[in-house]
Amino acid sequence: MNTTDTTVEAPRGLAGVVVTETELGDVRGREGFYHYRQYSAVELAGSRSFEDVWHLMFRGALPVDTAERAAFAAETAPLRRLPDAVRDALPALARATALSGPLAGLRTGLSLLGASAGFRPVYDLDPVRRAADALAACAAVPTLLTALHRLGQGLEPVEPRDDLPYAANYLYMLTGQEPDPVKARAVERYLISTIDHGFNASTFTARVIASTGADVAACLTGAIGALSGPLHGGAPSRALDTLDAIGTADRIGPWIRERVLAGDRIMGFGHPVYRTEDPRSRMLRDIARGFGGPLVDLAVEVERQVEEILAELKPGRELHTNVEFYAGVVMELCGLPREMFTPTFCAARVVGWSANILEQAADSKIIRPAARYAGPPAPQPVPVPPLG
Repeated sequence: MNTTDTTVEAPRGLAGVVVTETELGDVRGREGFYHYRQYSAVELAGSRSFEDVWHLMFRGALPVDTAERAAFAAETAPLRRLPDAVRDALPALARATALSGPLAGLRTGLSLLGASAGFRPVYDLDPVRRAADALAACAAVPTLLTALHRLGQGLEPVEPRDDLPYAANYLYMLTGQEPDPVKARAVERYLISTIDHGFNASTFTARVIASTGADVAACLTGAIGALSGPLHGGAPSRALDTLDAIGTADRIGPWIRERVLAGDRIMGFGHPVYRTEDPRSRMLRDIARGFGGPLVDLAVEVERQVEEILAELKPGRELHTNVEFYAGVVMELCGLPREMFTPTFCAARVVGWSANILEQAADSKIIRPAARYAGPPAPQPVPVPPLG
């Protein structure tokens, strides 16, 4: 039912509502397929570097040759270094967010970066300057996250290295050690696979803020706030907690049956868009199997038994692993601490958010939906204030 001549009722959560056009990519849930621009995201993760895909999202095409690839790396690597004002504030910021972690600190750190670097409202900028601000923010996020984490552990931050690619540099700043190439590539493939994924909650949040004309840092801070919710970006460590709780293969069946019959959610399973296997999960399962070991064996068996038990207890209900299930396994095997799982996701998604911010900034129309009032009838007389 329309409330006025110009409003249209939408389903809860805006599920399935198309709000704009985008050239950045799409998710085709019934097929189990998603893409960045015209390329399969999973194929990109298997054959290209993170910087190549970053270039694709920002510049509209993959680097055409090694010279263009090297030029983009040379442009972005120096941006990893933080301004002195931001670096000097990090110890206090890490102390203030000790209980909430690096993702909470990143919200403040990015706001400070934007202020320190003079980010201005995207409404007031030309496309070149908007892109420069977005590029600087993306490059700085891994430095902010790893510095906040290390300070929280009582360690000194590790300065970025220009000679390392994005993923390897992230691991280097996190651990202070030269990363193993196999693990660095596994993390890079994960990062590429999570750069963008349609109009999820955090991406839409970034675009809503961008539609107001706010600066890039403000848009990204809002997106991080959306990502911090456990129903959005907080599941990789929770999926591993499930594996920890199960412990051994002989406990899988009873543990899963009890949760399914109780109507509990099994973390790492199900997705609001995919109605078949999540292609990111399939890719990460293959990466995990390449490492092998007891944790991988348990994860694969849990996946198999969950699908079997659901087919028995909830016939007709399709429920498969999502990206978080094997992402947690891969990151654990690569040595990332669990409190850094969601921040690592953020280190990739910031590129997708930024590409969406730039696309939205080219449209001057503010996103301003309506709501249907459901309170007491109005207007009513305002009560007389009590005496005395």
